[in-house]
Amino acid sequence: MSGKKLLAWFLSSMLLITGCSASSSEPEIIMPDKTVKSAVSDNDQKDNSEIKDSVGSTGETYKIWLITMDQRDQYWLNISNGCEKAANELGNVEYTWNSPDVNNDEKQKKCINDAVKADVDAILVAANGPTNVNDALQNAADAGIKIVFVDSAADFDCVQELATDNEAAGRTAGEKMLDDLKENNITNGKIGIIGVTKDTASCIARENGFRAAFDGTDFELLDTFYMNTDEQAAKKTVEKFVNNGCVGIFGANEGATSAIGSQIKESGNSTEIVGFDTSDTVLGYISEGIISATMAQNPDTMGYEGLKTAVKALAGEDTGAKSIDTGVSVITKNDM
Repeated sequence: MSGKKLLAWFLSSMLLITGCSASSSEPEIIMPDKTVKSAVSDNDQKDNSEIKDSVGSTGETYKIWLITMDQRDQYWLNISNGCEKAANELGNVEYTWNSPDVNNDEKQKKCINDAVKADVDAILVAANGPTNVNDALQNAADAGIKIVFVDSAADFDCVQELATDNEAAGRTAGEKMLDDLKENNITNGKIGIIGVTKDTASCIARENGFRAAFDGTDFELLDTFYMNTDEQAAKKTVEKFVNNGCVGIFGANEGATSAIGSQIKESGNSTEIVGFDTSDTVLGYISEGIISATMAQNPDTMGYEGLKTAVKALAGEDTGAKSIDTGVSVITKNDM
């Protein structure tokens, strides 16, 4: 790492204090309460020791930031938990979760550019879209910053990307809904879908997989409603889906799944719901029987392994495969 002048050190310190919102006129970045336990399983301690040996001899402390799409969902906190676990084990990582308060391209770009100003060594990024923040990523690459993608990759060169095979996971969600509908003797009808944005590659892949599961059936899949971060708009759409006679609704991420469950619970309606992610809220709706199933990703593993990959890259070590599938499983009430 290059030497730092006093001014650079001061700016870096201020950035870590203020997060991405450097101006008081911008919305404050809200850090969630850390109430979620890390689900990362214990990894091979020999592997950790080898990393410590290789980087410890340089006497360097690596500065690594996590930049997610926002900080609204518990899912992102789980990724951060994984990063923290790895940083604590390695002992020579100055780790910061520095992300926008809401899903917004310009805000995420600012976070990436702030990482450049703070002279970080590596960033873990859940990109807003395939090209949405590429100009900021180019700034990071030009500054020599190592880039690792977690959950959602951009069309940009990186050390490694760690994510769910989202299309396969979406197909699994669709197959689960089909099985449940058939058990209730429902073989046709309308299916609603709620996603995040048209540019969120991971969720688009889930939608594609979900739709593919219904190929050749008599079900009609409606156009996807993209909620961005507007829960109230999502809930209104759920009500429209129900009034339109939908026999099932699919939520492509945590926010969408939570909004669907909330509206169904409030209205007292009943429909087949399959979603994504395992926040306390989503799991609560499953235990109540409001949501039939959710696809459980492994965000802790993304953060844990992603941070270790970044350190290996900084130490000049082999980081393995370019793309890592971190897996998914189906969670139902029987698993609670």
